[in-house]
Amino acid sequence: MAKETGASPATAGLEDVVAGPSSICFIDGAKGRLLYYGYDVADLAVQSSFEEVAYLLWYGRLPGRIEYDAFLDTFTGSMELPVETVMILRMFPKVATPMEVLRTAVSSLGHWDPDSGNTRLDACLRKAIRLTDRLPQLVTAHQRLRNGSEPMHPIPGRSIAYNFLHGLTGKEPDPAFVTAFDVALILHADHELNASTFAARVAAATMSDMYSCVTGAIGALKGPLHGGANEAAVKIFNEIGDPSRAEEWVKEALSRKVKIPGFGHRVYRTEDPRATILRGYAKSVSEAAGDTRLFEIAEIVERTVRENTKVYPNVDLYSGVVYSAMGIPTELFTPIFAVSRVVGWTAHILEQWSNNRLIRPKSDYVGPMDLKYVPINRR
Repeated sequence: MAKETGASPATAGLEDVVAGPSSICFIDGAKGRLLYYGYDVADLAVQSSFEEVAYLLWYGRLPGRIEYDAFLDTFTGSMELPVETVMILRMFPKVATPMEVLRTAVSSLGHWDPDSGNTRLDACLRKAIRLTDRLPQLVTAHQRLRNGSEPMHPIPGRSIAYNFLHGLTGKEPDPAFVTAFDVALILHADHELNASTFAARVAAATMSDMYSCVTGAIGALKGPLHGGANEAAVKIFNEIGDPSRAEEWVKEALSRKVKIPGFGHRVYRTEDPRATILRGYAKSVSEAAGDTRLFEIAEIVERTVRENTKVYPNVDLYSGVVYSAMGIPTELFTPIFAVSRVVGWTAHILEQWSNNRLIRPKSDYVGPMDLKYVPINRR
């Protein structure tokens, strides 16, 4: 029972607690809507690009043609990793997971940033651009090194989506894959005050540097209760193995009250709008790849869960199917989340600094009171 401290009783996990104002992202959980600075993500996914969404989240508006072209020139010109960072990537033990490597490598990037120590807004925007450019290169370079290949150099003038897929395989990516990957990046770019974004804002509120804030966000994302659900969903689809087994598998799992990844959300009370969009891309990319098995299993899993529960699918149900169809290893699914969400993290860091106050909530004390100290020789 909480003690009388004058504070309102706390809600576990701070559910529905408003931590502060933000103009970046709005979620309507009842209607299943997600907006970035007032723009519906469903419209952005169809008409925009990840780079333009990055501009929107950093500047709070969509750019005109001339300023967007100038922005892209800057954006695509800072993808190359520092030589020192590539040397660090070569030093990681083979047992290091991609998320562990990403966490440490991102932290190291700050040492070679030409704006290190510069806290002006223009310098912080340049850091946000470099982080967004270089996270994909960190993921693909490390993956190639651990497979015995050399990292690929990014191709200037090409998109983040293109360079990620090209950097991973060293081959010209299928245009349909590039489009689908770009959409996935847009859909994951921000999601209000989720765990990793809140971690970034807490660090930013102390006036720590941007690289430390993003490293903290990656640490929060690494936890299996935040990132990794799409990886878990794909593992289950592979365990099911064949669409003919999917319905029976789900019913048996539900009878044992097993939580199936890819369903349910803390905020949405209906279908996650990102799942709605990715369902179509999962189908088209699987067909383009010539293997629809995982997509068919995912569809049957979704139908069976919906017929037997009141739980709706979330973004993780189909994002892993999209990535798997492209041949991306499952251990890279959570790093890909970071590749996209770094735009949202940095946008929130900049917003926090624009009107900063140290984030310092109270706790709901439930421990003992008024204990008397007993000297150690009498205990």
